[in-house]
Amino acid sequence: MRPLQLRLAAFGPFAGVESVDFTRLGDNPLFLLNGPTGAGKTTILDAICFALYGKTTGDEREGSQMRCDMADDATLTEVDFTFALADVHYRIRRVPEQPRLKKSGDGYTVQKPEAQLYRFASDGQEQLLVPAKVSEATAEIEQLTGLDADQFRQVMVLPQGKFRQLLMADSKERERIFSQLFQTHTYRKIEERLKQKAAVISAAVKEQRSRREGVLLNVQFETVEQLQQEVGQLKQPLAEAEQSKQVCQQQHVQASQQLEQARGLEQDFQQLASLQLEADRLAQLKQDIDSQQQQLASAEKAQLVKPLWDSWQARESEFAEAEQGLKKARSISQHAKVLCDQAIANATQVTDLQAQQQTLHQQQSTLQSVLPQLQTLEQIQREITQVEKEKDKAEQQGHLLNKQLEQCLLERQTADQQAAQWQQQADQQVQRQQQLNEQQQIEGLYQQWDVEQGKCTALEEDLQKAAQQGKQLGEQHQTLETQWQELQLLWHRGQAALLAQQLNDQAPCPVCGSCEHPEPASTNQAVPTEQQLQEAQTKAQDAQQSLAKAREHYAGIKQQLKEQRLRCDELQQRLGEAVNHPLAHWQSLIRQSEQLCEQAAKAQQQLQAYRQTQEQSLQQEQQLRAQLEQVRHQYQQQQNAQASLDGQRQTLLQAVPDEYRSLDKLNYAIEQNTGQLATLDKQMALLQSAQQEASKKFSAAQAAESSAEQVVEQASRQRVTAESLMITECQQQGFDGQQSLLAALLPLEEQAQLSQVLTDYHNQCQHNGARIQQLNEKLDGQSSPNIEQFEQKIEQGKVALAQAEQAWQVLHTRFSVLEQTQNQLLELDAESDQLDAEYAVVGTLADVSNGQTGNKISLQRFVLSVLLDDVLLVASQRLQLMSKGRYQLLRKEDRAKGNKASGLELEVEDAYTSKVRPVATLSGGESFMAALAMALGLSDVVQAYAGGIKLDTLFIDEGFGSLDQESLDLAVRTLMDLQSSGRMVGVISHVAEMKEQIATRLDIQRSALGSKTSIVLP
Repeated sequence: MRPLQLRLAAFGPFAGVESVDFTRLGDNPLFLLNGPTGAGKTTILDAICFALYGKTTGDEREGSQMRCDMADDATLTEVDFTFALADVHYRIRRVPEQPRLKKSGDGYTVQKPEAQLYRFASDGQEQLLVPAKVSEATAEIEQLTGLDADQFRQVMVLPQGKFRQLLMADSKERERIFSQLFQTHTYRKIEERLKQKAAVISAAVKEQRSRREGVLLNVQFETVEQLQQEVGQLKQPLAEAEQSKQVCQQQHVQASQQLEQARGLEQDFQQLASLQLEADRLAQLKQDIDSQQQQLASAEKAQLVKPLWDSWQARESEFAEAEQGLKKARSISQHAKVLCDQAIANATQVTDLQAQQQTLHQQQSTLQSVLPQLQTLEQIQREITQVEKEKDKAEQQGHLLNKQLEQCLLERQTADQQAAQWQQQADQQVQRQQQLNEQQQIEGLYQQWDVEQGKCTALEEDLQKAAQQGKQLGEQHQTLETQWQELQLLWHRGQAALLAQQLNDQAPCPVCGSCEHPEPASTNQAVPTEQQLQEAQTKAQDAQQSLAKAREHYAGIKQQLKEQRLRCDELQQRLGEAVNHPLAHWQSLIRQSEQLCEQAAKAQQQLQAYRQTQEQSLQQEQQLRAQLEQVRHQYQQQQNAQASLDGQRQTLLQAVPDEYRSLDKLNYAIEQNTGQLATLDKQMALLQSAQQEASKKFSAAQAAESSAEQVVEQASRQRVTAESLMITECQQQGFDGQQSLLAALLPLEEQAQLSQVLTDYHNQCQHNGARIQQLNEKLDGQSSPNIEQFEQKIEQGKVALAQAEQAWQVLHTRFSVLEQTQNQLLELDAESDQLDAEYAVVGTLADVSNGQTGNKISLQRFVLSVLLDDVLLVASQRLQLMSKGRYQLLRKEDRAKGNKASGLELEVEDAYTSKVRPVATLSGGESFMAALAMALGLSDVVQAYAGGIKLDTLFIDEGFGSLDQESLDLAVRTLMDLQSSGRMVGVISHVAEMKEQIATRLDIQRSALGSKTSIVLP
């Protein structure tokens, strides 16, 4: 992130509007923020941090506290900051909560906090990313920069008095910062995924075991061996039961077949009797069938003659129609001749009608030329009418808005008076709540304190327990310490004995150098190993730590008991007359205070509701005033428009004749003239068309009359021929005349039904006779069977089969359940083996990645420790330069005690003493140099990694005053080296040497009217 432009308004000590153009400082500037104390140097950094995150660098002042007291009431406190991320430019504007003048009326209102975030496109146009919401703007900035407010203050701004924060941060805090800077969240996700997957597999293993136990419990077994034993015992009885069931099934099938044969024979005897009855019935119908056969034969003959009969009837109808058409054609021909004569006589009127038509056309042209002007005049008149209506409407709306505004002001005045009462009650609530808290605290103390004995029984018991536990831990520590010292003595003696075994005569001793060895060391006891010695030392150290914690716990309880005794003595003095019954007395006061607090809480709720209502009322008042101003503006616009339209109307009236100044009159005249022209055109067309039509009709009528005569002659010939053919065919088929023919005719449907009845009768007779003959041959020599005897045999077979099936089913069900259980157990065992193998891999990876192994370092912390080593390597180079080779930063690799996160703690190696000690032991100046080196090293390493956050800006607020002259020179040289690597560095310092060595400055001048900024370039 690189600053480009900063604009302040009524912010901090800056009363007016101040603009700082960082681009004027150069591409990679090292500049000094210079000015007297209180002028506003730190405010510049506060403004940048506030614009980005809504917080100051020190996080000690809220945005609402940053308004300048010297600023004009009309100036709104705001910060506008333009910055660059890589090649993309952004601008953010942020306004804190503050009182401001009302837009209309007297008094102040509360300006709500807001923020707008813009991005500059390639063409320089601004694109709005966040319109107003503060939380959305902050979240978007965190997404863009990759840092939250705390991380920004630790890695890009070293705030005044807080430069040691990153240096002194613990492993957990440093892990959070470094994971954000180096984007190592992927490793954390890997840890979580492995942990989740291992948990899923572990849960699946437990579920598999539960399912396996449940499967065995379902069949009432405890072990698989019991299950297998019963399966073996069931095989023989199951085979015998199945064989018995098959025998019963065969017997039942045979009995069923015999019953079916008997029922078939009985059915044949019944069918033979039925067929004989049907034969008797068909014989009785023989006479009626013969009569119907004769009727069908006559109908078939008559059907042969019917086409000729129909043809003769059609020719008769055609002849009658032809005669009627001839009469009609002769009448039409005579009428057409009369009309033709009349049309010829009317043709002389066309010439007079043409002269009238020419006169009307000239008059129509004159009327059409006046029409556009009159239409424009009418349109202007309508617009004038509409404007007058809108003026009246705007005037009425203005009166209504004035009344609403007066009502709104009256309601707000009443609400303000009520709010004052509620505010007074709310203030009483705070006092009562404080009294209630104090009284509840007193009650809690007295519940624990024994007034008669003057002591706290619970704390006394805790104190005794702590003393007893400390005594036990002391004895345990003494025992373990003695054991460790004894093992250490044995180990040294053993080492001496081992050394003595390697001594040779005349060879110098490696310890004393003597060639004589009068009494070489020896030992008869077992020599402990280094591992045993280390374990004994660890146990002794752990016991010492436990003893120290127990002593701290004892001292804490003792101090707490002392403080509570003093508190209760003080309360006894305050109780006065209520000392004999302090608890009841204070409980009564608490109940009274709680009642008053409830009343005040209700007042607080009412006050809160009023404030919301007040805000809505203010907004409504502003809306009403804006609407009223808009209505007044609309009224003035309508009045101006009306005057303009009146002028246009007078101009047009002068160009229109008096008789046509009404659009209705002009349109009526045009319609009358148009109607007369249309009437003349119609009359002329009618006369011409009538003459032509009359001639055509007369010619057509004559042709139709001639055609009708020919049709009559042809229809007469066809009628005679059809009648002759019909009479001849009747005689050939044996009909005496038309009457006998018509009597024999039947409709085709009746004829088909009659034919079907005869066919069905003959088929039934033939089929019935053949079936009787077949059954007689089949039943020859047989008698009707006894069905009941066969049915009894079937019932006996069913009972035997049911018993056999029941016995087999019981054994088969049990055997199937056991066999299915065996298969389920085999499947579950296979799945469990697979899960065990998978957990062996995933579980191990999850433990290693989540730091559940010996070193307790997770995967992400391991990666961050490697990155921290890189940071410390670069930081130590700068720290050694600034400390003249004395200090370098190291990462503490020892595991932290307990479950505390470790692996990212820092230590400092002192070259003067050759010792490694905590960074907290550094002095103020040394801490500043270490913190500066740490920040610069972090900046270098973060930018060296692809995908890391680009830290190309660093602001340092004070800290140089704690350095001596030589260290100061080295620090400035380090900053200049950092500048040459392409980063912007801003420094705030009152040290005079800094001003001499850094020529580029951002000067801030303080005055009684507010501070001002100016840029000084070399």
